[in-house]
Amino acid sequence: MNEQALPAQDGIPMPQRIWAVVAISIGIVMAMLDGAIANVALPSIALDLHTSASATVWVVNGYQLTIAVLVLAISAAADILGLRRIFWSGLLIFTVASALCGLAHTLPLLVGARILQGAGSACIFAAYPALISNIYPRRILGRGVGISASIVALAGALGPTICAGILSIATWEWLFFVNVPIGLIGMLIGWRSLPPTPTTRRRFDAIAATLAGIVIALLVIGVDGLGRPEARDAAIGEIILAFIIGFALLRAQGRRTAPLVPVDLLRIPMFSLSVGTSMCSYAAQVGVLVALPFLFQVSLGWTAVTTGLVMTAIPLAVAVVAVFAGRLADRYPVGILCGVGLGLMGAGLGLLSVMPAMPTVDDAIWREAIFGVGFGLFQAPNNRALLSAGPRNRTAAAGGMLATARLIGQSVGASLVAVIFELGGDTATRSVLIVGCAISTVGAVISFLRLATRPAAA
Repeated sequence: MNEQALPAQDGIPMPQRIWAVVAISIGIVMAMLDGAIANVALPSIALDLHTSASATVWVVNGYQLTIAVLVLAISAAADILGLRRIFWSGLLIFTVASALCGLAHTLPLLVGARILQGAGSACIFAAYPALISNIYPRRILGRGVGISASIVALAGALGPTICAGILSIATWEWLFFVNVPIGLIGMLIGWRSLPPTPTTRRRFDAIAATLAGIVIALLVIGVDGLGRPEARDAAIGEIILAFIIGFALLRAQGRRTAPLVPVDLLRIPMFSLSVGTSMCSYAAQVGVLVALPFLFQVSLGWTAVTTGLVMTAIPLAVAVVAVFAGRLADRYPVGILCGVGLGLMGAGLGLLSVMPAMPTVDDAIWREAIFGVGFGLFQAPNNRALLSAGPRNRTAAAGGMLATARLIGQSVGASLVAVIFELGGDTATRSVLIVGCAISTVGAVISFLRLATRPAAA
C-alpha cells in the first residue's frame, strides 16, 4: 500500500467507489458500535471481573478519551502518510485490540485494550471524512457525506439492540470477538479499493501534537468534572489551564503554513461557522439522549424496553433524512439547509419540553421525529461545507476538526446536563430540553450567517 505524492483527483470511478464506501462503512460501524455497546455491557463486565461499577466505567472513558486526545494529531499525520494508510492502519489496530479485549481477564487489561481500540477508532474517525471527499467527485460530495451520516445514525440506533442480542446468547467477550472477522473483511476490501491520496513532505510536529492532546484531555475531563460538586474546583482549574495552553498553542500554530491545529482553516468564515454549528448540534443532541430516558423511566414510569423503542425514532429519522439532505447540499446553500435543520431540532426539543404531564408513546415519538429530521437535515450539509471550505490538500485537517468539534460539543452538552440535573430538582429533565432548544436556536442563527460568506472552495 504505497501512498504517492499524487495531485488531487476529483473522485474515483465505479465500481471502485462502491467498494471503497463499503470499506469505510465497515470501519465507521465498528467504531460507532463499540462506542455504544460497551455502555450496555458494563454491568456484565463488572460482575464477571469482580470489580466496582465506578472502576468499570473506564472501559468506556478510556476508549472515548483516547479518541479525543489523538484525533487531531492523527489527522495531521494523514497529510504526511496518506489517508488510505491511516484508515487501513486504524482497521488493523481496532481489529487486534478487539481480540485483546475479548481475551482480557482483568479490568486493567481490558481498559488497556480499550485504549488501544480507541487509537484505532481515532485513525478511522480522522481519516474517513477526508477519504469521502476523495472518493466522491465534488459535484456529488453531499451524496457521499449523507450516506456516511446515515450509517453513523443507524449504527448508533442499532448498537444497544445488537449488544442485547449478543449478550442473550453469549458472554460479553463476544461483543469484541465479533469485530475480528468483520475487521479482517474491511481490511481486505480497503486494501484493494481505497484510493491513494496526495501527501506532503513536511515533518510531523510532535510538540504541537502533544500539547493539543493535553488541551483536549484537560477540556474533556474538566468539562465532565463540572457536573460533580466534589470535583468542580479541580475541573475549573483544568479548564483554565487548557485555555492557557491552548491560547499559546494557537499563537504558535498561527505562524505556520499548514499547522497541526488548523488555524489556517479556522480563519475561513465558512469553516469556522460550520465548526461552531457542529458543536451546538452535538451539545443539543447529548441533552436529548441523556434527558429523555430519565423523563420516560423515572418521571413517567415507562419500562427500559419501551424507552429504547421510543428513543429509536431519533436515529431512524436522522438516517432517512441524511441521505436526502446530502443530495440537497449539492444544490442549495448550506446556510439555509442547516439553519432550517437546527430550527427543527430546537422546535422538537421545545415540543418535548411541553409534553402533557402523562404523555402517550405517540406524543413522544412525533416530537422526537421532528428533532431527528432536523438533525438529519443539518448534519450532512454541514459536514460537506466543513470538508469543502478549504483547500483540497487540507481535507485531512478538516476531517480531524470535524471529529474534534463533535467530541467537544458532546462533552459540553453532557456537562450542562449534569449541572442542570444537580440544580433542577423535579423539573431537571424539562430544563435540559429547554436549554437544548436554546442551543439549537443559537446554532441556527450562526448557520444563517453563512449566507453572507463566500461559497465553499471547489
